[in-house]
Amino acid sequence: MDLGLKGRTALVCASTQGLGEATARTLAAEGANVVVCGRSGDRARQIAGELPGAIGIAADLLAADGPERLVAAATNALGAIDVLVLNGPGPRPKAATDVTAQDVTEAVDALVRPQQRLVALTLPAMRERGWGRVLAIGSSGVAAPLPQLASSNLARAALAAYLKTLAAEVAADGVTVNLLLPGRIGTERVARLDAAAAERTGRSPAEVAAESRRTIPAGRYGRPQEFAAAAVFLCGAPASYVTGVALRCDGGLIRNL
Repeated sequence: MDLGLKGRTALVCASTQGLGEATARTLAAEGANVVVCGRSGDRARQIAGELPGAIGIAADLLAADGPERLVAAATNALGAIDVLVLNGPGPRPKAATDVTAQDVTEAVDALVRPQQRLVALTLPAMRERGWGRVLAIGSSGVAAPLPQLASSNLARAALAAYLKTLAAEVAADGVTVNLLLPGRIGTERVARLDAAAAERTGRSPAEVAAESRRTIPAGRYGRPQEFAAAAVFLCGAPASYVTGVALRCDGGLIRNL
């Protein structure tokens, strides 16, 4: 299948590891010119150097002008953004009864404010050209809130509601807006969550992971490449009639439709 991404410019946030990196690499394999970015500029440039037509940029999206500086550097190097992949690190595990006002502020500052600003900066050019893709890497907590991840559940649900509203407003302009919700994918983030659960419960991380795998119908953690394949399809031309969707990539973990 030709995904129609050759020559397109894709900005993948937080793409120096995990799901962001896998998505950036898969977009590059489909012929997109990819902006790899993260707080570690060296790591971003290293990954970009391994990909055709890619550049690496150091970016701190939590800084006051972080989104503006990133988009300016990306467009100066590669032109207007066709594909925007929103991504960012999740808050620390915490029960809902333990969440503080500061936790709420930090979660929104990490997972809502910069994403909204990135959309505002890149969307006008997409609408003018009549083609664009906005994809958020979310969490299965959007579909079913996850225990001990109250701050993440709160902020990711807020972003999902914003993007769902946006999708209806820009669909007629040729711009799709979707979310892709990972379940238990074998990344450093999931390893850290397993370690935190092990510490809370007095078990080993291996025991926690084994128990977690038993809750997944597929019987295993997903691979980042599997997630990236779904992400890149949603960014491609054949998915032009798919918008306002929260698609799960979770091995059947969430049991509702």
